[in-house]
Amino acid sequence: MLRLSSPVAAELVAVERQLAAELRSPHDELMPVLQHGTQLGGKRLRPALLLLTGAAVGSLNSDHVILGSVVEMVHTATLIHDDVLDEAQTRRHVATVNARWNEHTSILVGDYLFAQSFRLAATLSSTEACRMVGEAARLVCEGELRQVLARDVLSISEQDYFSMIRGKTAELCRVACELGAKHSGGTAATVEAMGCYGDALGVAFQIADDFLDLWGDDGTVGKTLGTDIGQGKVTLPLIRLRETIPTSQWDEICNILTGPVDDRLDAVMPFLEKSDARSYTQRVAESFKDRAISSLGCLPESAAKRSLVELAKFSVDRRF
Repeated sequence: MLRLSSPVAAELVAVERQLAAELRSPHDELMPVLQHGTQLGGKRLRPALLLLTGAAVGSLNSDHVILGSVVEMVHTATLIHDDVLDEAQTRRHVATVNARWNEHTSILVGDYLFAQSFRLAATLSSTEACRMVGEAARLVCEGELRQVLARDVLSISEQDYFSMIRGKTAELCRVACELGAKHSGGTAATVEAMGCYGDALGVAFQIADDFLDLWGDDGTVGKTLGTDIGQGKVTLPLIRLRETIPTSQWDEICNILTGPVDDRLDAVMPFLEKSDARSYTQRVAESFKDRAISSLGCLPESAAKRSLVELAKFSVDRRF
């Protein structure tokens, strides 16, 4: 990821400094939990997307650094709240806030990040970015809420699945790319194309995550495999399995997926392996990767554009 974001390495360092400055408090007892929270965001994918699209479209400026910090704070807030919902103990091999402190602390840290992100966005000369980030945050929460309410709903359609992951994962990638292009003076058509890139990349990334939850490796994925099945989340491999097997077999699988949590993964994997769910999920992720890359056709050749192409490939090639 560091190699892919090298064209904007200096600006990403500036984002890190901005985040550190924003997440300071005069109350010393708050500093450990605030600093811990910023470690959970991982690869800084969304700030990198914002900066790379900005650099690919035109020149970067101080607004890009502020907006990179804003989207990362919103993203990290959603992760911290997700960890409460999922009762997660680790994220990328680091203890979650709820594991190290408690759920009350996690909720408040997430709220703090949301509040601070909008305060920072409001320092820009225009309110447009604040509006765009606010709408993205709303759609992220809406996608997460829909997924929570859909747990153990085994009839969820592929269309609804895509709609939910567009909200919970792709939306912030989309708005990051649009903001990067817009603040570099991109035309309306270019801003729209960058939004399409971010949306397709985000969908590909989430499908790949859902794939890795079943066929990944514990050590590289950074979480226990089968978490989605254990939590009653119906992802693309299960949807494909449901659509391609006899009803009698699906009834058997339904009994597994609503049975003891610890037994679900081992019991359902033989059915998945006999189906084309694995190859189908890979093909769909690849199609969104290709859609993302094609959206970059309006950009001139540059190191930033090449990084955006490689990021789209990375979204699905991480551990397939």
